[in-house]
Amino acid sequence: MSILIKSVLLDNKNVDIAIDGNRITKIGADIAGTFDTVIDGKGKLALPPFYNTHGHAAMSLFRGLADNLELFDWLYNHIWPAEENLTEESVYLGSKLAILEMIKTGTVFFNDMYFYPQATIRAAEEMGIRAMVGMISADRVSPEKQKFYHSHNQMIWEQRNDFSSRIQLAFSPHAIYTVREDTLRNLAERTAAERVAIHIHLSETQKEVEDCKKEHNGLSPVQYLDQLGVLTDQTLCAHSIHLSDEDIEILKERKSILSYMPCSNYKLSSGKFRFRKTMDSGCRVTFGTDGCASNDTLSMFDEMKFGAFSARNEQTPPAPCSAKEIFTCATRNGAEAFGLDAGEIKEGKLADIMLIDLDHPMMVADHDLISNMVYSADSSCVDTVICDGNILMQNRIVPGEKEIICQARAEARRLVKR
Repeated sequence: MSILIKSVLLDNKNVDIAIDGNRITKIGADIAGTFDTVIDGKGKLALPPFYNTHGHAAMSLFRGLADNLELFDWLYNHIWPAEENLTEESVYLGSKLAILEMIKTGTVFFNDMYFYPQATIRAAEEMGIRAMVGMISADRVSPEKQKFYHSHNQMIWEQRNDFSSRIQLAFSPHAIYTVREDTLRNLAERTAAERVAIHIHLSETQKEVEDCKKEHNGLSPVQYLDQLGVLTDQTLCAHSIHLSDEDIEILKERKSILSYMPCSNYKLSSGKFRFRKTMDSGCRVTFGTDGCASNDTLSMFDEMKFGAFSARNEQTPPAPCSAKEIFTCATRNGAEAFGLDAGEIKEGKLADIMLIDLDHPMMVADHDLISNMVYSADSSCVDTVICDGNILMQNRIVPGEKEIICQARAEARRLVKR
């Protein structure tokens, strides 16, 4: 498929952008040729879209459930019991709803950890989005649940060569408090041998840190995982809130990826991520949303704005934090973290692009459009989303969206009886 975006604003210049297959082939004025699709870019701003580095997509079906609780009460007494009713079809429908929301908010990639991973992959393939899907490990559950995880992980591992290039797999040990040491060591060895990513919750609460130190001779969760060989440049550490200076130095040296989720962290009162410290130390910082049950939206606009505010108030006097720095974490940093040749609109790059409506009130005045994106814009400013050279949304319409919403609403009501 070939696409021509005509007269769009890119880097303060009106240009044409040509796409052939899944790559941007040319950027310039008045590009000639025949294209399958021509998009009028007048009044639009071309930007790299968002890459959501941590979430639980199908938890969109639990949006608004068990509000105003701290993490462990919320998780053990409300979320996990509700998840007992999940089926493969539930995860498929919930993932499609989440992907619809992500496309509507300008996201073209998500890193997921959830049950029935084959259902999440099916939804991502159908919707045309990029995804890294986790093969979950959790030992401190029933033998039946462990067998359940293993069988589904084995299924998608055997099918891995059948997926499109948009789908990646990761080992996803849930957290140090749900996964045994021998399992973590084994996954570290497999990662080293097979170059498969690891995706884990890390240092999300003060309790997690204190419990780890009690159980492992004073080691913090970061030190513990490092001792086991888990932390590499292929490791995504979700939340990573309660980090010491020593922890941050270890994460920088191992080149591990940090997923910053200010909205979820604030809603669950888990703590404040040390954005300025991790960035200045040279850590690889990205943005994620977490799942809808602990955030309520999958909008990276919210994450950027709350993330910037939190970073500014991280220390006294206020820490410097530019809109460009925040936007880069949500776009290019996320793409690079997962080995995607994207996150920038340049010739030769993968064709991941979003078009922003410059006539939207939130984009006016136009003194600094990246500042507008971080501090004032929301999902209604996103007009068109292109992923891997395919148009996923145009004129704010995603094909089949009404049916997705109807089916997901019915499934959410079935799961949580009123």
